[in-house]
Amino acid sequence: MRHHPPTGIAAAIVSASLPMAMAAIDDLALTFALPVVQRDLRADVIQLSWVVNGYTLAFASLMLPFAALGDRFGRRRIFGLGIAIFALASVVAALSGSADLLIAARIVQGAGAAAIVPLSLTLLTTAVPEQRRALAVGMWSGINGLGIALGPLLGGVIVDGFRWSGIFWLNVPIG
Repeated sequence: MRHHPPTGIAAAIVSASLPMAMAAIDDLALTFALPVVQRDLRADVIQLSWVVNGYTLAFASLMLPFAALGDRFGRRRIFGLGIAIFALASVVAALSGSADLLIAARIVQGAGAAAIVPLSLTLLTTAVPEQRRALAVGMWSGINGLGIALGPLLGGVIVDGFRWSGIFWLNVPIG
C-alpha cells in the first residue's frame, strides 16, 4: 500500500480542483461581461448567445469523448492537454477583436473544459487513498462551488475595473 502524506493529498486536491474551478469561474464571469462585449465588439444578440452557448455545447458534447481518450491515452496527459487548450483559447479570446473570433475561442475553451472537468475528479479519486476519498471529493466539490460563486463577482470586478478581456487573462496563470 502506498503512503500518501497529507501534503501529497493537498497537492492532489489543488491540482485537480484549480483547473476545474478556472473553467467554472470563466464561464460565469463572462456572463456578466456580455453587455460590454456587445458594445466593444459590436456583437448582435445571436452572436452573444453563441459566445455563451458555443462553450456549453462543446463542453457538453465532448466530455465523454475526452474521458474515453483519458482512459486510452492516459488521464494526466489528456487532463494536461485540456488545461493547455483552455489556456491557449483564453489568450485568443482575450485578444479577439471580433465577435466571431471570440465565439471560436469560446468553443475551443469548451473543448478544453470538457477534458478538465471529468478527468479532474477521476485523477483525484485515484490519487487519494480510499479512507481520504470522501474528504477529497468534498473539497473538490466545494472548490467547484466556490468557483461558481466567485465567477459573477470576479466578472463584475474585472469588467468594472479593467476590460472584459481580463476575464480571459485570469486563466493564463492558473492554467
